[in-house]
Amino acid sequence: MPKLKSKSGAKKRFKLTGTGRVKRKHAFHNHILTKKSKQRKRVLGQFALVHPSDERAIKEMLLA
Repeated sequence: MPKLKSKSGAKKRFKLTGTGRVKRKHAFHNHILTKKSKQRKRVLGQFALVHPSDERAIKEMLLA
């Protein structure tokens, strides 16, 4: 049986941390930034962790 390919979209959007959690970027940090506060833009620029209920599905996409 051939090797399975990872999902290209998932590779671009998610990274695994050293402890095995899944890291993601925030939405709404792309355009129309003039009306958003400095604090909001600063928080949106940081990485967040994926919710535990979604982790298994994303890991399967990455490690398939």
